[in-house]
Amino acid sequence: MKILVVDDEKVLVKGIRFNLENEGYEVEVGCDGEQAVELARNGDFDLIILDLMMPKIDGLQACMKIREFSNVPVIMLTAKSEDADKIIGFECGADDYVTKPFNILELKARIRAMLRRAGSAGREKKDKDSRLQAGHIVLDPVRRSASRDGEEVELTAKEFDLMELLLRNPGRVYSRESLLDLVWGYEYQGDYRTVDVHVRRLREKLELNPAAPEYIMTKWGVGYYLRASKADT
Repeated sequence: MKILVVDDEKVLVKGIRFNLENEGYEVEVGCDGEQAVELARNGDFDLIILDLMMPKIDGLQACMKIREFSNVPVIMLTAKSEDADKIIGFECGADDYVTKPFNILELKARIRAMLRRAGSAGREKKDKDSRLQAGHIVLDPVRRSASRDGEEVELTAKEFDLMELLLRNPGRVYSRESLLDLVWGYEYQGDYRTVDVHVRRLREKLELNPAAPEYIMTKWGVGYYLRASKADT
């Protein structure tokens, strides 16, 4: 597994690299946002760790630029703990957040959980027709690709995992708490609005009319579910 770590704190990067290489990961490093985008574009990474505050362009801008050509999982490092900052990060395409100072064991646990999630579909035994479909929305768990009306749509790792869970369980209503637990893969200490942000992004990408969704539905006061047919309410 190959991981990109980009942060302008050289001591921190050195520590992260040392610990991850001891875990058997191949690690490449950078020190600013522009370098992060360049390395991500030219390297075949399984996961990217980005600092929020970096020279040239910050982590949010770097993440948005990376999302233009890649759906590789992104973990954002930040000294800010405010929920609003985390929500902005998710809006820009980040899959997870770790607040500084952090325990390296926590970071490694989150990396393992995200890589496990990202690679699980490819390791599972699939039959010939492994696609999941609801109307014009199609997901291919083997290729981890999504399409709407035959046109491929780029989803982040967490967006894909969330949509796959809903498609595999049509009609089942999930609370935001249970979605955080099931999709993020560990006990997530954060704002439940994280789920709202990801659901809204999925609707914008996959629904024909995000303001009046046909499939990614809200059960008011409860949570979200996938309506497999117009008959489901």
